[in-house]
Amino acid sequence: MSEPRLRLEKVERRYRTEAGELPVLSGAELSLQAGEIVALVAPSGTGKSTLLHLAGLLERPDGGEVLIDGKPAGRLGDEARSVLRGKSIGFVYQFHHLLPEFTALENIVIPQMVNGVAEAAAANRARELLQGFGLAERAGHRPGRLSGGEQQRVAIARALANRPGLLLADEPTGNLDVSTSDRVFAQLLEAVRGAGVAALIATHNPDLAARMDRVVTLREGRVVPA
Repeated sequence: MSEPRLRLEKVERRYRTEAGELPVLSGAELSLQAGEIVALVAPSGTGKSTLLHLAGLLERPDGGEVLIDGKPAGRLGDEARSVLRGKSIGFVYQFHHLLPEFTALENIVIPQMVNGVAEAAAANRARELLQGFGLAERAGHRPGRLSGGEQQRVAIARALANRPGLLLADEPTGNLDVSTSDRVFAQLLEAVRGAGVAALIATHNPDLAARMDRVVTLREGRVVPA
């Protein structure tokens, strides 16, 4: 078996508060293989976002290690972490965070160009993704002219633009109504499975979680089967 796309080894994370240190993760372990989609379902305040931030190299662990494609990455320098995030990790959040002054197409082109892709190739990739999400006719529209579901589909396309091996999503449909959420999530799963991406998706929705390959939760700072 090949190296997991993501592996957390005995990861610890603590925050300092006025009352002292607050342990959030205590020896958390998790492994995601290419093509595997895992739901992270846990109550608020148990460390879901912290786990995603560590997996996405947005925070450093206080103990243990974060490995991306088998390579230790948790304690890399800022520049190396930034480069690795751009090339290997895609992010989707509850709110789309699209750049309002740019079109749907441009929002998908820009992160590719930041990663060194030529503009023409980036635009071709963006059009391909928009077509796949049923948004080809909306390519020239700015976010303000898109519905909530359309904005989130553009955000998902943007996350996949650089062909990451790992996708991290924090309540990606939590800001949508039920019917729109179901459609957007179905397209997210289809796109991720089609690309063979490993995905860790935090959600409060048990119906969405049940559509993934397995479900995990956080208990006393550790990752356990839900």
